[in-house]
Amino acid sequence: MSEAKSSKSEGLYKQVLKTLDSLEKNPRHPGLQTHPYSSLNHPYDRSQKVFEAYIQNRTPGAYRIFWCYGPEKNEITIIAITPNP
Repeated sequence: MSEAKSSKSEGLYKQVLKTLDSLEKNPRHPGLQTHPYSSLNHPYDRSQKVFEAYIQNRTPGAYRIFWCYGPEKNEITIIAITPNP
């Protein structure tokens, strides 16, 4: 018997977990396509940058993770996980 195809939400959940894992290991991983995002303020230090990383690509309403470094050294804060604005 074949396995049932996972729902869209299950697929998205797996993609989010994979992206978070990559982000934790290497925020500059090429697959994340991480780049600065200027429409959000850094929550801890306004002089620092907020970044956008891809969860999905070439998908209508593709999901993104918005994140920043901090508040402590060697920490990353997830600001939002949302469809591409």
